[in-house]
Amino acid sequence: MDSPIPTGTAQAWAALGADPSLLDRVAYGGPSGGLPARLPVMELARATVAVCSLAAGELASVRTGRPVPRVRVDDEAVATAFLSDRLVRVDGQAWSTFAPLSRFWRAADGWVRTHANYPHHQARLLAALGVPEDASEDAVDAVAGAIAGRTALEVEETVYAAGGLAVAARGPEEWATSEQGNLVARQPLLTMARVGDAPDRVFADAALPCAGLRVLDLTRVLAGPVATRTLALLGADVLRIDAPQLPESQEAHNDTGMGKRSTTLDLDDSTGRRVFEELLDEADVVVTGYRPGALDRFGLTPEALAGRRPGLVIAQLSAWGRYGPWHERRGFDSLVQVATGIAELEGSPDSPGTLPAQALDHGTGYLLAAGVLHALTEQHRTGGTRLVRLALTQTAHWLIHDLTPAPGKDDGFDAGRRLTETDSPMGRLRHALPAVSYEGGPVNWARPPGLWGTDAPVWVGA
Repeated sequence: MDSPIPTGTAQAWAALGADPSLLDRVAYGGPSGGLPARLPVMELARATVAVCSLAAGELASVRTGRPVPRVRVDDEAVATAFLSDRLVRVDGQAWSTFAPLSRFWRAADGWVRTHANYPHHQARLLAALGVPEDASEDAVDAVAGAIAGRTALEVEETVYAAGGLAVAARGPEEWATSEQGNLVARQPLLTMARVGDAPDRVFADAALPCAGLRVLDLTRVLAGPVATRTLALLGADVLRIDAPQLPESQEAHNDTGMGKRSTTLDLDDSTGRRVFEELLDEADVVVTGYRPGALDRFGLTPEALAGRRPGLVIAQLSAWGRYGPWHERRGFDSLVQVATGIAELEGSPDSPGTLPAQALDHGTGYLLAAGVLHALTEQHRTGGTRLVRLALTQTAHWLIHDLTPAPGKDDGFDAGRRLTETDSPMGRLRHALPAVSYEGGPVNWARPPGLWGTDAPVWVGA
């Protein structure tokens, strides 16, 4: 039985600046119970997938000249998609989404969470704590001992100063009264802006809303790749670019690389930079997910991009926001949960807790894709170079303070019904089916992920 449109969908759709009358084209249904939590995680998941699906349908209407198609958001499909990184398998083999040193630790006065999934982050964490890198077998005990003798804030500051990642656990009130938390609370869920003039975008008739569009994907880990994976589902030619010196997990790419191609380019090398510039000259969308300022020296500020290529859609994602004392910090979903009070709210008196999925990453990814899709629709109407910005902390604030649980109950959720298998270069791949859908839209990606970093740095058909 369908339920009415919940408040979260209306809030997210309003943040896009989209036509509120289109909300009546969305209906909900399907078995629930896949994302149990104290906070309204399922409502966040429903809302973000709903607005992304509706934005896709809105752009599809532009491409076909037909009315905006109806959207049905299925709770089972949504919950399975939010767990996609944990459900992916290759030849039946699972992978661990967190390394042994990515976890909670007891400090002298509270709790700390570290992130050390990448080798360079682990090396910096160990160096900051004075733990030898060759102590790999005993590293967990050594790190536990080093953290236990310090305050949580001391660990946070010491590790961040060394380029690593560690965050002291805070309650929601402590975060709200901090300088960074206070600034986050003043921000909207997302921002959409016109940052330059350009002619109206002219679309050819096409079955898929993003057909013929070229997307440069400069994102890593989860939120940004979820967004660009969604654009690939909808027909875009998405080319992910990574620096060859930065390691990436093939296992993570098995989940987020669906429908995309992946290459490596060294932008500090003259040849790599020339190839990148040629790709940029023909791009329609540029999505970045590195910490603010990290890519500025390559001419990737919104102002430089708008001047160089009028008519681009520029989408930027960060962990902590592009403002305040934390704006240059690296961050991940798990760390944002700890800083903003989510870990306390989901925990117990004895230990912090976590959300049932990396919901800040997934939800922000769908919002980012929705922003790009709506920006393309607006370009068709009034032209311009468009900028979309989101932050994991802003999504966290929305989850904690603005969302309320929609009526629902656990009525037979089964992720297995929303999984499928396909052959891939890595082996037999099991993955979640897309949650983003609309009447007449695609039901699966056109291609599985490939081996990370091995595709040619060219556009399809170039």
